[in-house]
Amino acid sequence: MIRAALAALLLLAAPALAEVEVQEVTSPGGIDAWLVEDHSIPFTALEIRFVPGAALDRAGKRGAVNLMAGLLEEGTGDLDAQGFAAARDALAAGFGYDASDDAVSVSARFLTENRDAAVDLLRRSLVEPAFTQEAVDRVRDQVLSIIASEATDPGAVARKTWDAKAHPDHPYGRPIVGTRDSVTGLTRDDIVQAHRDTLVRAGLHVSAVGDITPEALGTLLDELLGDLPAASEAPMPGDAGWSIAPSVEVVEFDIPQSVILFGHEGIERDDEDFFPAYLLTHIFGGGGFESRLMEEVRVERGLTYGIAAYLAPREYAEALLGQAASANDTAAELVDVVRAEWGRIAEGVTEEELEEAKTYLTGAYPLRFDGNANIAQILVAMQMDGLSPDYIDTRNDRIEAITRDDIARVAEELYRPEDLSFVVVGQPEGLQPTN
Repeated sequence: MIRAALAALLLLAAPALAEVEVQEVTSPGGIDAWLVEDHSIPFTALEIRFVPGAALDRAGKRGAVNLMAGLLEEGTGDLDAQGFAAARDALAAGFGYDASDDAVSVSARFLTENRDAAVDLLRRSLVEPAFTQEAVDRVRDQVLSIIASEATDPGAVARKTWDAKAHPDHPYGRPIVGTRDSVTGLTRDDIVQAHRDTLVRAGLHVSAVGDITPEALGTLLDELLGDLPAASEAPMPGDAGWSIAPSVEVVEFDIPQSVILFGHEGIERDDEDFFPAYLLTHIFGGGGFESRLMEEVRVERGLTYGIAAYLAPREYAEALLGQAASANDTAAELVDVVRAEWGRIAEGVTEEELEEAKTYLTGAYPLRFDGNANIAQILVAMQMDGLSPDYIDTRNDRIEAITRDDIARVAEELYRPEDLSFVVVGQPEGLQPTN
């Protein structure tokens, strides 16, 4: 019943976009956060990002940060994994821990009446994780199971192949979960080191939305995070570079349908042309039936059920990527159509396409702010992207201001068919590898 009550409160926590007023808060101990106060229900959502994340894996220890993040809920002090889960559930709180190359993510949801106890339990998991050998072995087995499963997943194989070609000398080029050999070789000491390397106050981003004042949030931040190390012991990763030469690589896989990844280097999130690039890429491959790729590849030719292209700006690299799947006997034709459309979009878009995209993107944006938890996630993502709090108010205006001339200029620079690469996993007929 307690968990059901929390779920009901989550559904109610949905302030309108017009009511999202971001306050910048600095704790007495110097920890910065963004806050949206909403006292309509006694509930708060908290999002924390430790940046960077698994890109800090030490040499030969790939998968350590991912494994460490999975162990944060496996016990602290005298609480084992079951005891920790029981204590959390008794407070009607929700905690989540995750790792990506660019951040270790922590999410928390708690009721106002249980806030102090929930924050204390969360603090213990972050500052004093037990990392018992039993838990390390159990979670390691779970990760090894994931690695084995991904070896039989053509989508995961395609992504692994692409990343290794794009960033061979960078953590981005190796799976975040690690390999069977690297994960098997991880020790408890490696997990402790990964914890010291990543869960630090430098590079910290925090957002809170809900029933909490700036003063109370400041106190909470110091209690929750103040005991963490100031900075990481690990060397920071450098730029990931871009090493894929224009090519077609075929990975033989006994499946009736080929999985296809394609793209080339993209654009940085803080580039002044990012918004035109974002709008342009929505028109080209936004995933809906109105996109050019969907129209040409599915509607006109029936080569796939779905195809999309998207910008992927990351902390140490940026890409313009696309993905699709097609029967083995039509995969070669799909590759040809993508190449042709890549060249055609480089010539620009129509006024009708531009206006339809603006209408969709500006209309859909307020719908993202549909609850405290979602708003908290948006705010922390904005911080990671280096945006200011007023972005919420100015974002749609910036999209509306984009002209066809902006699109044409960016299209010519960004979409380069001569640089296009493909990774195809399957048994595509008539498709000749060029790598």
